[in-house]
Formats: sequence, C-alpha cells, structure tokens
Amino acid sequence: MYKFLIVIEKADGNYSAYSPDLPGCVATGNTYEEVKQNMYDAIVLHVNGLVEDDTPVPASQASSEYLVISEPVIA
Repeated sequence: MYKFLIVIEKADGNYSAYSPDLPGCVATGNTYEEVKQNMYDAIVLHVNGLVEDDTPVPASQASSEYLVISEPVIA
C-alpha cells in the first residue's frame, strides 16, 4: 500500500492536482471529485510504471499544514 499527498488547486474553470512526492504526476478535472479520481488514476499509472521499470517507488516525504494569521501584517 502506498500513501501520497496530493495538492488540489482551483484553476480558471477547472481543478488541477499534483503530488510533491511524484514529480511529473499531474491531473486535471472539471470538478473537485473528478480531479481526485483522475489523480488517483494518474498515481496508479505512475507507480505501476516505476515498478515495471524496476525503479524504486519513493517514500512519501511531503506534508501539509495550514497556518492561521490572525491579522494582516503590513511591512
């Protein structure tokens, strides 16, 4: 079993996604749910390609966190 962080961004009229741990593995979709499914499919394809090429599948190193800024900081 593999576990990878994905980042989903709202684009102009659709959504895009990527995984920081799998460079070049990207997907798009018209909806949030569609891009999640497309990214899942892209990761499966990517990982299968690595395995077929006898290339190690990278361990997930990425993480994410929200930072809360209570007030605007004006420099």
